[in-house]
Amino acid sequence: MSDIQNLQNYDPFADLGDSGDIGGEQQGYIHIRIQQRNGRKTLTTIQGLPKNFDQKRMLKIFKKDFACNGTLVEDEELGSVIQLQGDQRTKVSTLLTTEGGIDKKQIKIHGF
Repeated sequence: MSDIQNLQNYDPFADLGDSGDIGGEQQGYIHIRIQQRNGRKTLTTIQGLPKNFDQKRMLKIFKKDFACNGTLVEDEELGSVIQLQGDQRTKVSTLLTTEGGIDKKQIKIHGF
């Protein structure tokens, strides 16, 4: 009778090692997200850049190359997040892979 396997505890996500949290760096990934503001206005956020990149210098490069405005936001859960105006997801990804020397597998693009 005690051989019933349905009654045992089983966590299907235990072997993945991913807690499912959005906050913080997950396995060294760089997360590029888009957020809808109002109307047609959008905001691109970049999170999880490696520590060897200077955040302020990267923001300055992004603003100059993409002709957009941006800011650096310090969050207690997410760390430092770069915010850029407009949909800059593909431009940021190509700039990081070509100029930054980051592997494309380390970049995760989220959004529509």
